[in-house]
Amino acid sequence: MIEALLRSARAGQRRAVLLGMAAAAVAALSAIGLLAVSGWFLTGAAIAGLTGAAAVKAFNYLVPSAAIRGLAILRTLSRYGERLFSHQAMLFALAEVRAALFARLIAAPPATALLHNRGDVAARLGGDVETLEEALLRTTLVPSGIATLAGTMLLMALAGWAAAAALLFAAGASFAVARRIGRDRIAPALDAESAALGALKRCYVELAAGGDDIAVYGLAADVRAAIAAAEAPLHRARAAMAGADTLVSIVHWGLTGAAVAAIVALSPAGAPVVALAALAATAAMEIVGGLARLDIQRLKSRGARARLDAMFPDAAAPASDGAPAQPIVELTVAGALHRIVPGDRVLLAGRSGSGKTRLLETLTGLRDDAPEDVRIGGLHAAGLPLAARRSLFALAAQDAAMIAGSVADNLSLARPGITRDEMQAALTVACLDDVVAQLPGGLDCWLGDDGARLSGGQRKRLSLARALLAQRPFLLLDEPSEGLDGATEARLIARLGEWFAETGIGLILVSHRPAMRALATRQIEMDGDPG
Repeated sequence: MIEALLRSARAGQRRAVLLGMAAAAVAALSAIGLLAVSGWFLTGAAIAGLTGAAAVKAFNYLVPSAAIRGLAILRTLSRYGERLFSHQAMLFALAEVRAALFARLIAAPPATALLHNRGDVAARLGGDVETLEEALLRTTLVPSGIATLAGTMLLMALAGWAAAAALLFAAGASFAVARRIGRDRIAPALDAESAALGALKRCYVELAAGGDDIAVYGLAADVRAAIAAAEAPLHRARAAMAGADTLVSIVHWGLTGAAVAAIVALSPAGAPVVALAALAATAAMEIVGGLARLDIQRLKSRGARARLDAMFPDAAAPASDGAPAQPIVELTVAGALHRIVPGDRVLLAGRSGSGKTRLLETLTGLRDDAPEDVRIGGLHAAGLPLAARRSLFALAAQDAAMIAGSVADNLSLARPGITRDEMQAALTVACLDDVVAQLPGGLDCWLGDDGARLSGGQRKRLSLARALLAQRPFLLLDEPSEGLDGATEARLIARLGEWFAETGIGLILVSHRPAMRALATRQIEMDGDPG
């Protein structure tokens, strides 16, 4: 699945990738040419100076000096272009991959999506997606690197076959040693780092959720100790990676020095050409080192791909809407069929545990275990795509979930394009407008993790306002007035009654509060007695 997403994202950035590839090749070739010409020029000028005045007068310094300036300018411009285009391709492609993965997570069945806690999701959609940059960098750098090495070998030919063979041997040996160290030492350290980082993020997210309790009960020292214990494996893994990385660098630059020494010792060419070849080989080995490190990075991205694929074992793309043509809800309770159409206002009544909440969550796709036969448009609810069910029902759940953001951030989740005037109108219907007006910043007030700034009743009313903004054919309310005083409940019932009369949206209500029954025009007994 990840490979398919990467291919799609890379295709969308084809122009930037090609421009980055071309700029990288020009930058590498101009850098090698700059060193080579500089070495040839300096050596030739020194020899001319030692030979005598006649040689100095005959020495042409204008052409090589102009070439050096031209290559320096070309290297600077092409390096800037390579950074610009390759980073553009990488950042936009990874953003597309991250958005696609998040969309799949939202569209996945709750049983799949809820297998991962917030720490897991943050680690995988954050750090693991970032490691996929290796695939995009490889697309740009590997072809340009190969082209650059081929050009360097042509320069080596000027210094003789022995110089070319020395560079080829050093490049191959450096790459092979880096791959061996990567497989034997870096790969295990990368796996350990990934596991430790994921555990640390999970630990932090779980502990941060209890921030108030930590402060109240004086548990800060215990929390610091727990985080320090979770950090220790991460430090060990990173120390092991640093040691292996240092070993790769030592071997690489040792082989670079050996190649330069071999070129100087074995080349039959003159001193200026030998200097040209030696400096060109040094620049080429720097490119080989970059390719070797990119190959090692592949080990890290391999683990990230496996973890991202594991989040979606079915690898299914987000389902299309597929909503039924007739959004009619049919419930079979104790042998009696109840039809609910948009505009109906129905109360689900019954004792605690009779399945009222399960029925609402089955309609919205949060679960599929309602004891009743539930059909939508004549089709079993469990057989409909999640997107189809979610397009029909807006749920204000008994446990109102909030994101760590502002009031406006939480309301904007209802649907795209909500205006601030619409938010204010929904807050008024939910009897929360006066509360929000007193918050610092109003709609822009930061609520903290899971709406920590609000009380339980205020969170429920904010969840209700969000459901009102969704503009779905049915509004599902689960104990909407729980925790409210009588006066506020009366105002809420009056405003909701007016809202339903204006919009014509259907209502399926679960409430044990007698006053809330005024919103319903009929009642279904979930205990088995049809009403």
